[in-house]
Amino acid sequence: MTETHVKMVGPVIRGVDADLADAVIEAVETDNPESEVTVDDRGGYIRISVPQRCRLTRTSLQDALGHDFTLSQLEPSLSSFAGRMHTGDDEIVWYLDRED
Repeated sequence: MTETHVKMVGPVIRGVDADLADAVIEAVETDNPESEVTVDDRGGYIRISVPQRCRLTRTSLQDALGHDFTLSQLEPSLSSFAGRMHTGDDEIVWYLDRED
């Protein structure tokens, strides 16, 4: 029997700003409704993971925060990420190039 390992992608947020971290989690859950979002809180950082592809939109993040926020403002709190990352003004997408 072969066990399939699901590869996870997504941001790793510094745990210093709890409000921002909570907003990113909420926004990722909103932007990825068909996927299971996993949150691993390690105190100093919070790993947010989604299988294969993780999308975060500016609109969802602003809604979760309750105020205007550009995605470039997230960069100082983004300590790392899993997968490849494509950034734009309106969304960030973490993804895998290959299935293996």
